[in-house]
Amino acid sequence: MNSSPAQPAPRIAVIVPAYGVAQFLPAALDSLQAQSLGDWEAIVIDDGAPDDVAGAVQPYLADPRIRFLQTSNGGVSSARNRAIAEARAPLIALLDGDDLFRPDYLAAMVAAMDADPYACIATCNARVFGAVAIESEVVQAGQNRTATGTLADLLCGRLNIYIGSTFRRADFEAIGGFDPAMTHAEDLDLWVRLFLHGGHVRYVDAVLGDYRVRGVSASRHLLKMIRGNMCVYDKIIAARPGSREAELALTLRTREEDRVAVEEAVAAVIAGDTDVALRALRTHRRQMRNPGWSLAFALWQIFPRLAPPMLAWRQSRHATTVAPSPEFRAG
Repeated sequence: MNSSPAQPAPRIAVIVPAYGVAQFLPAALDSLQAQSLGDWEAIVIDDGAPDDVAGAVQPYLADPRIRFLQTSNGGVSSARNRAIAEARAPLIALLDGDDLFRPDYLAAMVAAMDADPYACIATCNARVFGAVAIESEVVQAGQNRTATGTLADLLCGRLNIYIGSTFRRADFEAIGGFDPAMTHAEDLDLWVRLFLHGGHVRYVDAVLGDYRVRGVSASRHLLKMIRGNMCVYDKIIAARPGSREAELALTLRTREEDRVAVEEAVAAVIAGDTDVALRALRTHRRQMRNPGWSLAFALWQIFPRLAPPMLAWRQSRHATTVAPSPEFRAG
């Protein structure tokens, strides 16, 4: 959509996918209206949600900066693409409908992008809260120690990019937007393709967002997430053959192949294929260096029937301990 002289484009557009999070959406929009930078537009998109997103957003439509779109369900990538196509601002920020922005988020992101023409992404730290045993932060010790980061930094684990990040609309359009084929790891895929297009990440060293972990099963998405990661690594290998980034991506892809084998064996044990699947799981013990695994395998050697309920418990526990990262954040 083009702006006119009578209606100049805002500095930044905030895209708010709201599938299945109607109960949390008011808090997200409250955090948006509390921004110290007021020159923004927001597009809330409901792509066929099962809950009453329209009812949740209705009180906020009195704010002319907030618009609401409804579409049939096509996944989060398609929903974000549709919303961004309706936006007018040159900068795009992502705010999932169950997350929050701190009051200075937009001001900090706009300032970071304005100050650095080579930045393709501006990101920050965020608090992880909700269905977690202990609150934590997205950026871990040893990560994001400098103001800028590269694709190699991301692949090495030295850089973490929070889902609630900001990028340039022109760069987004140049790479074709979110890949609709990516049902999982779509955010990692976008960050990687922005890197491949050119530029670096600008990191603002402050907690400017709040990422909510909800009490839903992570296990049912885990294999899809891992395979999504593998697809992203394949894109890097194809785009930069023979490069350091391709070498790192190949190493990560091999690791993910091992994770697939482990998770498939775990699922088979839970489903009741105890003998065969446990033998398969034991072949991957090199990936399970935690002392708890050694104790579990010793116990299962004597009492194999304990393996299915223990592994089922592991999966349910992961649903409340998975923190967002560029590799494992579910879409």
